[in-house]
Amino acid sequence: MSNLKRLLLGVFFLLLVLAILVFVLENQQSVSLLFLGGVGPQLPVSVVTLAALLIGMVIGPLIGLFIGRAARARRKPMI
Repeated sequence: MSNLKRLLLGVFFLLLVLAILVFVLENQQSVSLLFLGGVGPQLPVSVVTLAALLIGMVIGPLIGLFIGRAARARRKPMI
């Protein structure tokens, strides 16, 4: 059973890598983002999208961590 799980995990990982590769290869058009008056460099759409995904994957858990700490601090009994 462990070998089957390992095989399925390997197949899933390969499919994920293939999907990312296809996404990157299909989105090579250059774009320049404008944010708060500042213009970014010309980058392919795939790079901008993957960067936004990775930034969100970092910021999301950090916000959850801060909210969880604040909630635990409110629930602590004052002695």
